[in-house]
Amino acid sequence: MTVWKAYLDTLSSFHLSPFTLLYEYGYCGYVLEYDKPHATPYISRFRAHVQAQRENLPPGHYEMYMSAVYVYELRSKISIHPLKAMSLAKEATKLAPNDPLVLSYYGTCLFYAPKPFGSKKEALEWFERAEQYFRAPQWKDCWVRAANTMYIDQCKEKLK
Repeated sequence: MTVWKAYLDTLSSFHLSPFTLLYEYGYCGYVLEYDKPHATPYISRFRAHVQAQRENLPPGHYEMYMSAVYVYELRSKISIHPLKAMSLAKEATKLAPNDPLVLSYYGTCLFYAPKPFGSKKEALEWFERAEQYFRAPQWKDCWVRAANTMYIDQCKEKLK
């Protein structure tokens, strides 16, 4: 993750792309888990970058990333909007029903959300749906593809 951090630390508003948001999304999750005291600036910058890229994002990605922002803000106690986060994640799946990033993200929301909002069984369905689209060659080296496979295995284990 030091490579991701170094890359993200060099970003400016002029070098943003929908591609860089995927790295910011992943890094914010990582830093919240392993270096929480230093997460806030990355979360704030991720929010600003998502909002700045709104018009350039594929369908459903703005909603997906804003949902992630709300989740990260909740986990870091910046703000508390769990229903808004889930609503945006669900909306993203309606806007991009064949996008594996969006489908996998919604599965992740369901995986981690407490009952009655979350469900490992329902999460598994979304991860398996995403997995079908992740089979396409353009996703071969995407880190989310590997994470999606891991979540499928975890769901199956927890549902035994």
